[in-house]
Amino acid sequence: MSHAHHKIDTHTVDFKVDPVVLELGQRFVDAGHELSLVGGPVRDLFLGRTSPDLDFTTDATPDQTVALIKKWADNFWEIGKAFGTIGMRKAGFQIEITTYRAEAYDPDSRKPVVAFGSSLTDDLLRRDFTINAMALKLPSMELVDPFGGVRDLHASLLATPGSPEASFSDDPLRMMRAARFAAQLGVSVRDDVREAMANMADRIKIISAERVRDELVKMVCGARPRTGIDLLVDTGLAEHVLPEVSALRLESDEHHRHKDVYQHSLQVLEQAAALETDAEGPVPGPDFVLRFAALMHDVGKPATRRFEPGGAVSFRHHDMVGAKLTTKRMKALRFDNDTTKAVARLVELHMRFYGYGDAGWSDSAVRRYVTDAGPLLERLHRLTRSDVTTRNQRKADRLSFAYDDLESRIATLRKQESLDAVRPDLDGAAIMALLGLKPGPVVGRAYKFLLNERMEHGPLPTEEAEARLLRWWAEQPESAPAGPGAEASPAVVEPSPVEEPK
Repeated sequence: MSHAHHKIDTHTVDFKVDPVVLELGQRFVDAGHELSLVGGPVRDLFLGRTSPDLDFTTDATPDQTVALIKKWADNFWEIGKAFGTIGMRKAGFQIEITTYRAEAYDPDSRKPVVAFGSSLTDDLLRRDFTINAMALKLPSMELVDPFGGVRDLHASLLATPGSPEASFSDDPLRMMRAARFAAQLGVSVRDDVREAMANMADRIKIISAERVRDELVKMVCGARPRTGIDLLVDTGLAEHVLPEVSALRLESDEHHRHKDVYQHSLQVLEQAAALETDAEGPVPGPDFVLRFAALMHDVGKPATRRFEPGGAVSFRHHDMVGAKLTTKRMKALRFDNDTTKAVARLVELHMRFYGYGDAGWSDSAVRRYVTDAGPLLERLHRLTRSDVTTRNQRKADRLSFAYDDLESRIATLRKQESLDAVRPDLDGAAIMALLGLKPGPVVGRAYKFLLNERMEHGPLPTEEAEARLLRWWAEQPESAPAGPGAEASPAVVEPSPVEEPK
């Protein structure tokens, strides 16, 4: 497919846009300038979606734009002025107006080179994809689509206005955006675009980790995340961005005894996304933490794979190894601590349930499961249920029934005791009063002992908890009186009068 028809294809389209948009267009036209709604908002009009964020482009300079809007906007800011962008708010809309651009980026650097242009067509040519390179002239509502964006949108195809190589040289992050749009919009990527992504994959290295991360989050939270991940892996971009996921494509052993871990992980991701809830439920979708944990849950397998005698394959401790690899990757992508810890914790806990179906658990094991999962319990339920991709229906049913049983056990224990915040039956103050201690490490050890008792035996009456603590204390070497001239252990808190040598 060639883009030889660079003639501007304009016709009036009957779109419903907010009066604010037309009013802004009129202001610019009255002052002798052009103003067009551009990019995502125009694409979304074709898709029947509206956005509170509106992007416009104009031949007016940033200073001329400020003069035209400063009395009209509710408030405005000039933070992007050096790049030609003025931002504002009006009637609940977030609006950005950018002066036409000619050249966008210096190919040898990641720094934008700002050169303002005078032509709308040239400005559209330097945008990422044809479906984002359409404009709606205001206030006439004339569609400007020189590169076939409408045609590609109807064909669900992702193509670039000029050559994909030129587009990706301008900004290599656009390769990540291709995968993100594939996941969000369900579009397929044209062959020349896919080829350019494969040839230029290593250029992604000049892009900041933060920008890559933001595209990755949008992709994983898209309607079809599997499509986006597949594109990253097939083109080799994942080698630079998510190498742990590329590594999941293990070559099968000669007997094909174990399933493809990569395809399994993508299926678990899809199944986990399908278990998200609405806004009122415990895991409102799209939930990045759940989805990313589903994608990464088996990344510890390549490093732990062993061929056992008899042809079996094992992956011992792949959950722990996977949690470490996940943490390392998320730190490299500059994820915040809370998100990183949550995803890694789910990866670490995803195998915990498997002992349950075989042996059944004591109440104390159920309590530990809930306590270890903490606020991630609802996500862990969904991840564990999603981690079943066997075609063996009997096996799948057995695991599903076992998990139903575990969830009902948790519900029963919840009614009997406060499982969400399992705490010892005595708090720190009560421990110090009973043992005559001052704050210090020994109090922490006593607290840990009581927490363990609480896990094992459930809630205890205060007298029983005190009796158990005193028995434990009598067995501690620190609780024995120090002999004459003996050095007290540094961990020992000053003894109370009760414990002084007779």
